[in-house]
Amino acid sequence: MQEWEQEEPLIIERGKGSYLIDTEGKKYLDGTSSIWVNLHGHRHPVLDGALKKQLDKIAHSTFLGLSNPPAIELAYELIRIAPKGLSRIFYSDNGSTAVEIALKMAVQYWRQRRPEAGPKHTFLHLKLAYHGDTIGAVSVGNIELFHSRFKPLLFSTLEAEPPYCYRCPFHLTYPTCRMACVDPIEQILKSRHRELAGFIIEPLMQAAAGMIPQPAGYLQRIRELCTKYEVLLIADEVATGFGRTGRMFACEHEGVTPDLMAMSKGLTGGYMPLAVTLTTDEIYRGFLGTYDEFKTFFHGHSFTGNPLGCSVALANLQVFRREKTLSRLSSKIKLLAKWLNPLAEIPNVGDIRQCGFMAGIELVKDKRTKEPYPLSAKAGHRVASIARTKGLILRPIGNVLVLMPPLSTSKAELLKIVEILKVSIETAAIN
Repeated sequence: MQEWEQEEPLIIERGKGSYLIDTEGKKYLDGTSSIWVNLHGHRHPVLDGALKKQLDKIAHSTFLGLSNPPAIELAYELIRIAPKGLSRIFYSDNGSTAVEIALKMAVQYWRQRRPEAGPKHTFLHLKLAYHGDTIGAVSVGNIELFHSRFKPLLFSTLEAEPPYCYRCPFHLTYPTCRMACVDPIEQILKSRHRELAGFIIEPLMQAAAGMIPQPAGYLQRIRELCTKYEVLLIADEVATGFGRTGRMFACEHEGVTPDLMAMSKGLTGGYMPLAVTLTTDEIYRGFLGTYDEFKTFFHGHSFTGNPLGCSVALANLQVFRREKTLSRLSSKIKLLAKWLNPLAEIPNVGDIRQCGFMAGIELVKDKRTKEPYPLSAKAGHRVASIARTKGLILRPIGNVLVLMPPLSTSKAELLKIVEILKVSIETAAIN
């Protein structure tokens, strides 16, 4: 923060399409989708229009004991496109909260619906996981730099090694490893399932961990194991949802239906804070009872089901259909892979990881040994600073340069992003 105070501030005043525009009128390509939320570009006329139209009716009313048309319509739309079997919706305001809700639902479900299962009140998660910044979400996270100082506040969990193929903790190579990283997870589930309420995972890609992709079949195997040992599977699709992986939801790639699914970020196309936790009828029924049983889910938020957010979310889904966003994305995903590939020849680029329109370029001090730069070298920050002078906004995660542009980014803009990134890495000349 001290160093940040000394930097010249960049104040974004406007946006248009793939560009952010500062108070001096300079344009920057939005290489991070304004932290992974923008899908169809800034100032999209359909999304702008939805907000303005809803403002003529009402901006907000409580969801406690009431409802509103946009929230009802959005619930139906989300159930229609969600993985089959997810048929109940709980609204909140951001990704962390959507995860907190999933965790609390899982614990309360086992206590009320399956009391004979015993006190299932802990969770399994992957190392390097990030699921948000509220206390429950941090408890199921494992990024030491982010989370270590808050350990006295956190509840205990179980954790397993992630499928970080570039830095495999088992010193094996995919695919000959046959996903050996799943074996310890099965052992944990087998021995501790009586106390596990759920296993939370970002499907296909651990985003804030440094864009770590999971090998094909990994998610499906996790689903099978959770079913076998009666542990709820919680999919955190906050970052991976709404087209980021090339499908509407990452779970679709392997035909997986989780028991609970959290979504936010792209839900409103980057316009309004809104989140949803989806679940099944089976879990929903665990919260039904007479008034004096108090089985209801005691969780709420002042802006739950906000009409403005729900209206623009409906418009967001409308744009997906009208503009055939997902089908048009396919060729751009292939081009992104093609254009990123030559960056592997740069001496300090250790690994390039991509899943759909999500990409991470890991910078290393020694390519042969994969020795990372110390955080004090500010490798990612230095590259991002140079990229900014060239008209590209990046937000690195330590030594990993993250690319996640809006889905609407044109092919010409995408090529320009990669070209600026390449020059910026080479110019940084990090020792």
